[in-house]
Amino acid sequence: MIRKITVLFLGLMLLIPITGLAAENTKVSLDLNNIVVSPLEDGSTNISNMANYTNTSSSVYKGDGKSEGIIKVTLPDDATNLKLLDNKIAYKKVATGFVTTDPIQANQSVGLQYNYQIPKGKDIHIKFDYPVQIMQVLVPEGMGSVEFKGVESTNQGLYNFDNKNYWEYSVEGIKTDQTFTMTYNKDKQPATDGAKSTAAKSDTGKTNSVTQTAPAFHNPGHIRMWEQSALHNFNPHVVLVVLLAIIIAGISYFAYFRKKAQLEEERLGADKEEKAFQLLMAKQKAILDKILELEESFGDGNLSEDDYHAKLEAYKQHLVQVKLNLRQFVE
Repeated sequence: MIRKITVLFLGLMLLIPITGLAAENTKVSLDLNNIVVSPLEDGSTNISNMANYTNTSSSVYKGDGKSEGIIKVTLPDDATNLKLLDNKIAYKKVATGFVTTDPIQANQSVGLQYNYQIPKGKDIHIKFDYPVQIMQVLVPEGMGSVEFKGVESTNQGLYNFDNKNYWEYSVEGIKTDQTFTMTYNKDKQPATDGAKSTAAKSDTGKTNSVTQTAPAFHNPGHIRMWEQSALHNFNPHVVLVVLLAIIIAGISYFAYFRKKAQLEEERLGADKEEKAFQLLMAKQKAILDKILELEESFGDGNLSEDDYHAKLEAYKQHLVQVKLNLRQFVE
């Protein structure tokens, strides 16, 4: 289960735009925070977190010198049953949540995975001790929805992982110590149709009709020219209709074949783009599979800790590169 959650969160890295953090006077940034919200049998709410903290300075980070610990994690007041999923992370519980106790090397990141529960009927009051580039909240399809107060959020629609759909919400540019509220309702499902529809409106105003009568006679000069032409034995009105029909048919055929050629060119271009897109998606899946294999090898004792972290970092960098290539298809 832990491995699936890890791969889910790493996969979500591909959906996060690579943008700079808002400038704040801090050596630590929370550049990735993913939350999965789901109901429990007793009516309480389970909150699964994966947060990626980065030491943006060129020296080892040993804390701010003002408070206990290295990384501070503030939990909602009503949070219970805190559990860290990675037993290699040294931490200590404090009144407001918990703190880690291991320093962060220069320009390095630390990932924290932890769970807690919120009692039934309680809103989730969230505050971060560091600036957050983007927070993504996932709710399994059919298990309700979330609403936010105090921040602007976007419903990104459904995200599929391991043949399971999640409603994805995003909040960007959260500032240090900014407090906001997330309300989870397991009985209220998001709207399935987010597309805007427009209805055609008819003109209810009065329309003035104008009747134009034909002249009682043709210009004598035109009649004389027709009588002297090679077509004078034919009805001029019939000839005019035939000529107009030929011109219209010619224009129609030209437009048809031109449009057909354009559609063919677009189809060929779309096929090439589709193949490129599918190749990138295949690379993404292959990388995530490799991460699972790496987790299993490390768990079985076939890899040293240094080799494990080195390879995991290489896979993350590869994921970022795949993400950059995928952006041209989604922007």
